[in-house]
Amino acid sequence: MIQARNISITIDRDQKTIVEDFSFTVADGAKVALIGEEGNGKSTLLKWLYDPALVEGYATVTGYASIPGTKGYLAQELPESERTLSVYEYLTAHCREDALSPKALSRAMKDVALPYDLAYSDQQMGTLSGGERVKLALCTLLLNDCDVLLLDEPSNDLDLETLLWLEGFLRAVKKTVLYISHDEVLLSRTAEAVIHLEMVRRKKIPRATMANIPYDEYMQRREAAMAHQAQVAQFEQKAFREKKERYLSIYNAVEHAQNAISRRDPSTGRLLKKKMHTVQSIGRRLEKEQEQLTEAPEAEWAILPKWLAGEVKNGRTVLEYGPATLALSDRILSESVAIRISGPERVCIVGRNGCGKTTLLKRLVPEIEKRGYNVFYMPQTYADLLPMDRLPVEFLAPRGDKESVTEARIFLGSMKYTTDEMDHPIRALSGGQQAKLLLLKAILDRVDVLVLDEPTRNLSPLSAPAVRTLLREFCGAILMVTHDRKLIAEAATRVLELTKAGLLPFDASTL
Repeated sequence: MIQARNISITIDRDQKTIVEDFSFTVADGAKVALIGEEGNGKSTLLKWLYDPALVEGYATVTGYASIPGTKGYLAQELPESERTLSVYEYLTAHCREDALSPKALSRAMKDVALPYDLAYSDQQMGTLSGGERVKLALCTLLLNDCDVLLLDEPSNDLDLETLLWLEGFLRAVKKTVLYISHDEVLLSRTAEAVIHLEMVRRKKIPRATMANIPYDEYMQRREAAMAHQAQVAQFEQKAFREKKERYLSIYNAVEHAQNAISRRDPSTGRLLKKKMHTVQSIGRRLEKEQEQLTEAPEAEWAILPKWLAGEVKNGRTVLEYGPATLALSDRILSESVAIRISGPERVCIVGRNGCGKTTLLKRLVPEIEKRGYNVFYMPQTYADLLPMDRLPVEFLAPRGDKESVTEARIFLGSMKYTTDEMDHPIRALSGGQQAKLLLLKAILDRVDVLVLDEPTRNLSPLSAPAVRTLLREFCGAILMVTHDRKLIAEAATRVLELTKAGLLPFDASTL
């Protein structure tokens, strides 16, 4: 059981409190999803629960947490220092000395669906697929017989096959699991309870909720509550406006009478002065009443941005490529790749980790540009495109003129960037905020074709629906690589699988 009491988290950089006086309990064996918008403290809380030293120098955490038994932590990324370790060196570094008996290792590797001989391999960790690295990290937690698993984005960078495996693993494992994931289907199928971290009132007030109900039920209740709150807020605001209009009418009438009264009629003047005091008292009560009105609920994005351009006529060829061999160095990834895209198709490419999807996307971008289209390529590694030391506005409006800067700030505000976040270097933003920044760049550049490599991988399940809507509304053509099953179902018009033989039609209904 995890027991946390009066937890508060303050970011050292700007002294912003993102979690305040939050208490929660996670029952033994429960599978609990930790959700929230980007930058709301999910990873910080998870790290602190495992080892407070992991957040030193970044955040100050107060409060108390009790986690009986052995706890294990899976980090979002493999540390750079461990990328050159062999698989066996990695297992040795992360497991107790008595945990690596052949019998225990065989059982653990079987539990994470990896071949036993990989455990003794000299292959470097950095050369493994994302799925293999996640499975090996989970393997170390099983070998150490951890009672509590703290998992930070275990679904990141997994192919569809491994995602399905992870779902089964989370449902079957007899451990307490507190985990962060951006995969809404995974959350729907595995989360038995939810911890939701929020920042409301323009990201100034932290709010935290623990709900001991499945993820889908929590989201449905939240949506219904927000709809009800919006209805109540609209009704109260309308009633208040009518009341305020009546008050102003009376106030103006009394004020006009006071101005018109003759000094020769002091008796009427005294009566009007007394009446004005009464009216002013009503005004003060209205001010207090306004403070108590139900607020309209906050959505993830205050205003969904709209595409400024981007249209490819129906049937017009956007890309015609191949057949050609896809290779990386001297390794052949696919024997015969051929693809044709017409406007305004939204084509998704899936495939196993390491099959060459990113390599193919990079090769296809110049082929589309040759046809005269304005193309925006969104890489998986945002630092490849983002100037990390510059401000978001400088990236979106490089000319720096007043008109483009104003436009950039308006669009940043539409994605709920605060003024402070607009004035922070890009490297200080969360991965999700950086992803939104790249999508804003595509909007402001008025592109015709989007080429996207895992566009939702860093977006919270609260942000992702807005991104899916945005991509559905794009009138140009889209070519994307994604394992986001919601995105595939809602936005893709055609799905292809990259195999050794080439690009083959893929039935997404099996997901």
